[in-house]
Amino acid sequence: MKIHFIAIGGSAMHNLALALQSKGYQITGSDDTIHEPSKSRLQKKGLLPESFGWYPDKITADLDAVILGMHAKSDNPELLKAQKLGLKIYSYPEFLFEQSKDKTRVVIGGSHGKTTITSMILHVMQYHEREVDFMVGAQLDGFDTMVHLTEKNEFMVLEGDEYLSSPIDRRPKFHLYQPNIALISGIAWDHINVFPTYENYVEQFKIFVDSLTNGGILVYNEEDEEVKQLVEKSENPIKKYPYKTPSHKIENGITYLETSEGNLPLEIFGEHNLQNLAGAKWICQHMGVDEDDFYEAIASFKGANKRLEKIAENSLTTIFKDFAHSPSKVIATTRAIKEQYSNRKVIACLELHTYSSLNASFLQEYKGALDTADEAIVFYSPDAVAIKQLEEVSRDQILKAFTREDLEVFINPKEFENFLLNQSLENSVLLLMSSGNYGGLNFEKLISLVL
Repeated sequence: MKIHFIAIGGSAMHNLALALQSKGYQITGSDDTIHEPSKSRLQKKGLLPESFGWYPDKITADLDAVILGMHAKSDNPELLKAQKLGLKIYSYPEFLFEQSKDKTRVVIGGSHGKTTITSMILHVMQYHEREVDFMVGAQLDGFDTMVHLTEKNEFMVLEGDEYLSSPIDRRPKFHLYQPNIALISGIAWDHINVFPTYENYVEQFKIFVDSLTNGGILVYNEEDEEVKQLVEKSENPIKKYPYKTPSHKIENGITYLETSEGNLPLEIFGEHNLQNLAGAKWICQHMGVDEDDFYEAIASFKGANKRLEKIAENSLTTIFKDFAHSPSKVIATTRAIKEQYSNRKVIACLELHTYSSLNASFLQEYKGALDTADEAIVFYSPDAVAIKQLEEVSRDQILKAFTREDLEVFINPKEFENFLLNQSLENSVLLLMSSGNYGGLNFEKLISLVL
């Protein structure tokens, strides 16, 4: 098959392009900009466009399909040409469904934790040498690409994102997969540029539950009240399996999971990650991995990339990097660090970077989000606010939203970097939470203070 990618440089899109090429498909693609690591990975396989931009001449009648990424716009010249020629145009999730419609589809959904849970499942499967197809949103150790497609594998494990499918398909991605087995980790309002009210956001998860195949299996976090109510009210004829935080204890900075075979030391920590583990265990059991085999494998799971990722450590200081940005994720991550390192000073830094977090009306959702930290810092870039065409956010608005009088607020990247570099990090944990890069923070210089 000949397939062209419009916006091939995206994290998910380039992984799909690489997976299809390895499956024997003929792949071409375009994009107006491509960053690392996508750029190098595409270049290595001969898929990097010769020049950046949109070229309608690449869209020809002999193409079997066009895959359209969210980065493109609805008036993209390549898209317009494909529509004019009547070519088959897929969104990313639509195409993944096409590739997996004869498989058992396992979809992991939720406002938070879905990347980690999907990663846990894949780690367990790889540990026990069980081949599955998959798509996950973060790069994992031991995996070349984060999309893997075959003709032979029975299961397809999919991270179920609730964001939109494409510029011309405004349905959330996870509505398109029609899972046989699914999980919902939690519901916390996000993506307010698309789902303007909390009720509208929750409705997307109701549709997801209703999309499970007849007689399917739904695993859900019963400690999340919204999820619990939603699942219990569902009239879809499916089997429902609740999970909750498993029994555990923390000793000398190590979290131990209490099992029937004794206490199991884990590489991960935090109540939210233990909930993720409990959900992943149920899913793996439904995929044929028994409890003992799950525990044996999960003991070596170190976490997904940028999810409580330890980037530097010595005997006195530890630095973590985390993708947390929504209020619920910030609360869970900060609390996890403080519980794990109760005898250390926790310095928590949050960059407000997403559309939701920079929206003045949404800021109030961050009330108390950094309360468990000993010191709290918020960074945001006025340029990011301007790019997203939002109302200007003031320092006073942020202070009022977080309800923390000693909160430090920075808007200048250099001042923020200098502040961090001049901190005494002795007997401390520095937690850097962002889906951005703090305006170009020099992480290497920061790490050199510790190593």
